[in-house]
Amino acid sequence: MAPRRSRTTARDRSRRVLSQNFLTDPAAVARLVRAARPGPDDLLLEVGAGRGQLTRPLAARCARLVAYEVDPAAAGDLAALAAQLPQVSHRQEDFLAAPPPDEPFSVVGNIPWSLTAAVVRWCLAAPGLRAATLLTQLEYARKRTGDHGRWSRLTVLTWPEHHWRLAGRVPRAAFRPVPGVDGGILRVERRPEPLLPPAALPAYRRMVELGFGGAGGSLAASLRTAYPRGRVDGALRAARLDPATPVGLVWPEQWLVLFRLLHARDARDRHPRARLP
Repeated sequence: MAPRRSRTTARDRSRRVLSQNFLTDPAAVARLVRAARPGPDDLLLEVGAGRGQLTRPLAARCARLVAYEVDPAAAGDLAALAAQLPQVSHRQEDFLAAPPPDEPFSVVGNIPWSLTAAVVRWCLAAPGLRAATLLTQLEYARKRTGDHGRWSRLTVLTWPEHHWRLAGRVPRAAFRPVPGVDGGILRVERRPEPLLPPAALPAYRRMVELGFGGAGGSLAASLRTAYPRGRVDGALRAARLDPATPVGLVWPEQWLVLFRLLHARDARDRHPRARLP
């Protein structure tokens, strides 16, 4: 006899459309809350609050929490929970369409995995963001944090202003329904002070885009299309990089060394008094 196929319900189909995998393991919930490190004076925005699995423990550790959940099926439970917690307000609306607060805030959430890139972009663009602690697919978190030994373009582009790290792993069995892959806790923190002067950031980003653009087949060849060969070779030596190093293997710290050396002459030209005799 052929194995009996489970019947797919409308709720199952809705969860798939909304990319919902609710976090049901208390240990995993506690791990995500610890990674978020909410403070007693903090304003938190929770993305994909669902029925409030994370909302209650987060609310116990912060001053105010705004919980976003677009799914109307979860709205009743989340509203009932918010009614019990005076520091919590819930919004049945699309987080990505919401304007960021005018005051410092942090973002936390077991986010819909299909919207990971969009949520990350929203966070990076928000001027008042202090930190984002997001439960994503493990491979996404590893890719963005150099856990494979490779670094993504987005991470390198934003490194002067944001620190990226993998703050933990969550097994797939901690979710319902159970997804096909494990989760990773991605932590993105805005630096108190950028690693480069704000005026230098556009030039840094242009250099990174050039390096990742692949012109010439190597990082060295790409950089030589815009900078003198001798200066590029000297900068690579100072950063301890072989000219044939694939661009994804260059550490963010090495990108900063390259930028500072490749643009050192420009800085001296802008500040002639700083020139050495």
